[in-house]
Formats: sequence, structure tokens, C-alpha cells
Amino acid sequence: MFRAAIATILLVSCAGFAHADGAITRIITKSDQARLDSYEDTRNKAIDAARKGGTPTDVKRLEEILAKPHLPFSEDFDMTGEWKCRTAKLGNEPALVIYGWFKCRVTDDGSGWMLEKTSGSQRTKGRFYTESDKRLTYLGVGYVAGEKPKNYGAGPDIDQAGYTYRTAKNEFRIEFPAPARESLVDVLELKR
Repeated sequence: MFRAAIATILLVSCAGFAHADGAITRIITKSDQARLDSYEDTRNKAIDAARKGGTPTDVKRLEEILAKPHLPFSEDFDMTGEWKCRTAKLGNEPALVIYGWFKCRVTDDGSGWMLEKTSGSQRTKGRFYTESDKRLTYLGVGYVAGEKPKNYGAGPDIDQAGYTYRTAKNEFRIEFPAPARESLVDVLELKR
């Protein structure tokens, strides 16, 4: 009886998570795995470049984004629904750009959360995979508005990989190390 109750609690507490059943190791490309393996080093270089070369206003915004804690993706957090989202590009030229807010949507197809940026010219579409209670891995594709997004694995110019962190009751962000174009790190910030 006690074991059944514990099993039920565990199942309920994990509802909505994109479960890590080893599927990600069969899906992730070698180039994206290399990007994630170099995440910390790439992130540090990008933040340093952004702090040195960004405008004071953008650097202040970036510091606010980065200062947020990493919270657990727990049963009280449902990622599904409509979100406003904006991208910050760190490193390279220019050193820091923070775009305005656009629209994103997260759905759940029964096997986990899926993200799609639904407005703006640069879009993303992909799926989340659980790495730990405080970090998810996102695998997706970048595409331009008006194009049909390809499937993940279509090539290094469009494949995207990043780490996802819950940062508040109704906020999370994805950090994309070494994206194919323009920057050292892209940060996609999402809020309700």
C-alpha cells in the first residue's frame, strides 16, 4: 500500500515533464552535443564580451536576466500555453543585442513539452528533454517566418540545442551556446 502511494506521488509529480528515457542520446547530433559539452566555457566568453561591449541599458537588462535563480521544474509549473518571449544575443558583433517581445507557445503532445516561437522573423520549434529537476535540454530547429520548419537533425545551420532553466513562477529561459549565426550565445527569455 505504501509503495503504491509513493509510486502514484512520483507519477503525478512528474506529469508534464519531457522524460529523459535515453531518447535524447539517440537524437542529438554530434555537433549539438559538442556545443552543449562546451556550454560553460562558451557562456562565460559570451557574457564577458556582452558586459564589455554592450550598452549600459542592455548590460543592466542582461544582468537582471542572469541574476534569476534556477528553480525546480516541479508539479506546480505547467509550461503549456501562451508566452511572450525575447532573444538576447551575446558575443561577437555587436557584443550584446536584446530584442523586443514576441509570441511563443508551448504545447504537450503526451510525450513532453514542445516550444514554437510564433511571431517575429526568426523562429524556433523544438522539444524539451529532462536532464535534472532544475535543467531541461531543448533540441529544435531555427527557421524564418513563412518557411515550414524542418525536423531536428536536418543540419548544423538550422539545428538548435540549449539548456532551459525555470527562473520564476511564470518564467523560464533557454540558453543556446554557439548558435549557427551572429552570436556566441542566444538567450530566449519567456514570461507569462
